[in-house]
Amino acid sequence: MAMGDTEAMKRLSLVASELGSHAPEVSRDVWARLVAEIPQLRGDEDILSLLQASVSENVITMLHILEHDVSLENVEGPVAAWEYARRLAQRNIPISALVRAYRIGHFYFLQWPLDELHRQRPDEEVSAEATRRMLSVTFGYIDRISERVIEVYQLERDRWLLGQTAARTARVREILDEDRMDPDWAESVLGYRLGQRHLGIVLWLPERSHGGAALSRLDRLTGRIAAELDCSGRPLFVARDETLAWAWLPFGSRGEIPWELLAGTVEDGDPTALACVGDLECGVEGFRRTHRQAVRAQDLAVAAGQDSRVTLYHQVAPIALMCKDIDDMRAWVWSVLGELATDDEHSARLRETLQIFLATGGSYTATAGRQILHKNTVQYRIRKAEEAMRRSVHERRTDLGLALLACQYLGPPILRVRPP
Repeated sequence: MAMGDTEAMKRLSLVASELGSHAPEVSRDVWARLVAEIPQLRGDEDILSLLQASVSENVITMLHILEHDVSLENVEGPVAAWEYARRLAQRNIPISALVRAYRIGHFYFLQWPLDELHRQRPDEEVSAEATRRMLSVTFGYIDRISERVIEVYQLERDRWLLGQTAARTARVREILDEDRMDPDWAESVLGYRLGQRHLGIVLWLPERSHGGAALSRLDRLTGRIAAELDCSGRPLFVARDETLAWAWLPFGSRGEIPWELLAGTVEDGDPTALACVGDLECGVEGFRRTHRQAVRAQDLAVAAGQDSRVTLYHQVAPIALMCKDIDDMRAWVWSVLGELATDDEHSARLRETLQIFLATGGSYTATAGRQILHKNTVQYRIRKAEEAMRRSVHERRTDLGLALLACQYLGPPILRVRPP
């Protein structure tokens, strides 16, 4: 070890030793700044007290490491830090707040040894090396401890979600199934206000999972959606099994939903999660209705093979309501579309053009503009579609539009397979 390194270690030991007598003051300063800067950490007295204990133990441990040159491999970390992580998990406080507390706490802790080092006025080379070592050691400690804290939080969150499933599901089932139900009682049990607008969501993972890992992912995704959509409170999350959950997002009196933002949040928030979303509905009956809509949208998504990560009920409502019996629906689609309901590229092109043609009020020009085609090509495709259906596109237009919509969202499960 170089002479400069030895001197830097001695200097850092002196700094830590001097601060050791001021550890309570350092801890109070860091704790106060965390509470001021991270609103999610401002819980009741028990939570604040436990945060203070966690900060104090972390401060004392870091000073001890700096003073005695303790290897980080031999550091287990403070017990209060693990317990604090568990409490936050139980109270549904986001893990981002916990991780941010370690970053911010590290910054404010460093101000104390840096100021003390400056006060002692060592020569420039020793000061620089002591500073580098201080940063390296404390960063290594915070990195090590925060990784362990995240693990403790996730394990507790998984356990907590599984433990709460039965009781919460029973209460929600009573709300969904019983006409005569005391809203005040239900709200007090669930911690969720029923007299507002709700958005029902069904979320699930296509892959198998064990324990609470999948539910924890869905719970975090629900919280992220609620945050991105600026909901009026915490969402209601109910686990149905190891990979499926129901959720309700609270919107107070708001009447608009940014649907594209919602879909983007699901797609960006989890690599494989799927979501089906009801409409925005109001009150106790709205709580039930938006859930039913989300469940019907899920029925459609499952029948269609889950090609889309997000299915919005208002986009597929007629088909979702019709696909209760997929066999009967397939027979009806075939009766309306004839050979146009064949699962091949040629028929798919004709169906797409016909769907736009109907949506534009039967305008060849508008359809050509939408599809970037020549008007004659559109006329040719419409004629071929009529030949495949053996009827005019002006007959049974309502049925025709629904049948085309069913093909769009359900695809192969209701299409004919062309013989080889």
